[in-house]
Amino acid sequence: MTIKPLADRVLLKAVEAEETTASGLILAASAQEKPEVSEVIAVGPGTDEHPMTVAVGDKVIISKYSGTQVKLDGTEYTISEIKDILAIVE
Repeated sequence: MTIKPLADRVLLKAVEAEETTASGLILAASAQEKPEVSEVIAVGPGTDEHPMTVAVGDKVIISKYSGTQVKLDGTEYTISEIKDILAIVE
């Protein structure tokens, strides 16, 4: 089964959170923050008001509490509107 976003929606998968700090300390799962960077897995066709400005494979930062969480085949995804994407990470 696959998920194909409609209109101005994008399907995102969170990039794994860092498990160690810059100084090398290992963080417990409960101490790790929710990942801020996500990878674009699929994009909808866009609309006249909101054309698609990202492509599959882009790494992006989205608004913290945006989107709808879905789980498919044991993997968690977020479906979000293009307007909730704040930046592309290069």
